Amino acid sequence: MLKLFQQIGGSAGLQSTPQIGTVIEPPPNIKVKWNGMELDKKWFYVDDYWLQGHTRQIRGHIVSATQNRSGGSGDASFESHNHDIDNDYTASIIYTDTWQVGDKILMIPILGSDNKTVEQFWIFSKGKRLDGN
Repeated sequence: MLKLFQQIGGSAGLQSTPQIGTVIEPPPNIKVKWNGMELDKKWFYVDDYWLQGHTRQIRGHIVSATQNRSGGSGDASFESHNHDIDNDYTASIIYTDTWQVGDKILMIPILGSDNKTVEQFWIFSKGKRLDGN
């Protein structure tokens, strides 16, 4: 029984933790330097928001008014006025930015079926240190 607990406890103590990598080539052929190795795109899952051309649809409702405009003819129907805006809208956002060479990225390890071996990483975000380092 003691041997069984040692095996279970030993495996539970081995946990991969998030790592920091450095981009050496941006997407779509991303390459990242990590622990002295260069990893290519086959190692990564990447957040869609960081891929150039990623498109998101948005919708909303706007309530506002146009700026006042004057007509200029002297006729009362052309005196300074505005128009209310109360409309639904839809729009597309197309992302054009991506990771750049030298960016620091958060790499979350994805373990294999043995729960020990890192098979891939999920790249979650780009970060900056506020002290400039």
